[in-house]
Amino acid sequence: MSRLLAAAVTVAAAAVLAVGAALGIVALLDATPDQPNTPLISYENADQER
Repeated sequence: MSRLLAAAVTVAAAAVLAVGAALGIVALLDATPDQPNTPLISYENADQER
């Protein structure tokens, strides 16, 4: 009976660790990086002074 209990505890611990790792990965992927608000390409307008 103790082998069965040990197996059940191991399965439960593995499930908890898997869920925790999955939530951690989702939290890391959901984090938005700081992005500058500068355009990569800018066009000059004819009415704009230099």
